[in-house]
Amino acid sequence: MNRWAANLDHWATVASWGAYLFKKNVLTMSFAPRDSHEAQVQFALERGVPAVIGVLGTIKLPYPSRAFDMAHCSRCLIPWGANDGLYMMEVDRVLRPGGYWVLSGPPINWRINYQAWQRPKEELEEEQRKIEEMAELLCWEKKHEKGEIAMWRKRVNNEYCRERDSHVTLCESSNAENVWYKKMEACVTPYPETTNSDEVAGGELKPFPDRLNTVPPRIASGSVAGLSVESFKEDSKLWKKHVNSYKRVNKILDNGRYRNIMDMNAGLGSFAAALESPKLWVMNVVPTIAEQDTLGVVYERGLIGIYHDWCEAFSTYPRTYDLIHANGVFSLYKDKCNAEDILLEMDRILRPEGAVILRDNVDVLTQVKRIATSMRWNTKMVDHEDGPLITEKVLFAVKRYWVVGDNSSSVLD
Repeated sequence: MNRWAANLDHWATVASWGAYLFKKNVLTMSFAPRDSHEAQVQFALERGVPAVIGVLGTIKLPYPSRAFDMAHCSRCLIPWGANDGLYMMEVDRVLRPGGYWVLSGPPINWRINYQAWQRPKEELEEEQRKIEEMAELLCWEKKHEKGEIAMWRKRVNNEYCRERDSHVTLCESSNAENVWYKKMEACVTPYPETTNSDEVAGGELKPFPDRLNTVPPRIASGSVAGLSVESFKEDSKLWKKHVNSYKRVNKILDNGRYRNIMDMNAGLGSFAAALESPKLWVMNVVPTIAEQDTLGVVYERGLIGIYHDWCEAFSTYPRTYDLIHANGVFSLYKDKCNAEDILLEMDRILRPEGAVILRDNVDVLTQVKRIATSMRWNTKMVDHEDGPLITEKVLFAVKRYWVVGDNSSSVLD
């Protein structure tokens, strides 16, 4: 099976949907709140499944528009038809043209299950009616309903949806990516322009793994200011070179020891692309203060990621990542927040014996190395692969178990 770029799953257990799809070479971004199931996100990450703490509430999801090939909800108890269909509009925003929305559990098949669910059938009937009406208003095509599962498909472009535009409020297209701490809006995100009814709005994507190294539509169309086809290719080539040099220092980088990996300043996702392996996955984080918003490009490459501000805690539990990569993060946040705070957050989410790779200016890394050593990380500074005259250096570190009198070695020795 070719990997779809990413699926979005709001789940109620421990991301078993995402775990099943991972075995099929399909990446899933699962999210759930901390509720009666307690640390379900932590359990998912301990299984090696991508997951973050999150909730579909009043704030937009921290993902770009047109990110996901499929969105899935199984017994997540979200009132989809409430609030003028606000939650379905948000799903529509992050769903790619031609993508699917799958709903499993209440109220689907309410005629058979209302007694087992211990809810009035009239209430369930009304709930499904509102969902059906909102899906039609969003111009989704219902493709399937069997048992407790229903599936809709988002149209590939606006040529099929001209009639609906007179019945809904369209969002400002410039707001589709402006999501950090922004409230959801009762409006429909417009499709990118197309020239005919067969064209996929936003550009058609190749199957995975070809998608990984093909120029993404957002780059090819010039949608990301300051980025070109040539700069994308150069970036991919550069990070293959960087990753090869990493492997000469950390020789177990791609042998399966590190499963959950985070790139704190992902750029175009080229670090993750260079690492691509069925043994691991990478959470590509695009800082909210980054000069360019590249998270949409990351998703078009078949990878997953999230927006985040590193002056705040990341939406995960302690000890949930095996390796953290950070390119230029400390220079980026130099005047925003303290390096100590960022390092402590890295220490919080990193597992004991987990590894860190930091790439930055030598003056910055010298300060970071001093702090990291005081945190009892094993550290090793190395020159840029092009030689010692380059001011950019790389700091490798391993988080140790805190054991009195422990002088154990690490992968850096």
